[in-house]
Amino acid sequence: MSTTTKSLIALIILSFVDVVIPIPILGLLLIYVLFQRPPWFLELVCEIYNPK
Repeated sequence: MSTTTKSLIALIILSFVDVVIPIPILGLLLIYVLFQRPPWFLELVCEIYNPK
C-alpha cells in the first residue's frame, strides 16, 4: 500500500472520529504540526510528493 493511500485512509478515519466525538481532532493535529513541526510530517510529505 502506498504512502498516499495510507495517509488518505488515516484522514478518513480521523474524519469519522471527528464527527462522532465533539473534540476537533483534525484541528488539534493541524495546530500540533504547525507549531511543533515534527520530523515525521516532513518525511511523510516528502514521500508523497517525491516518489522514488
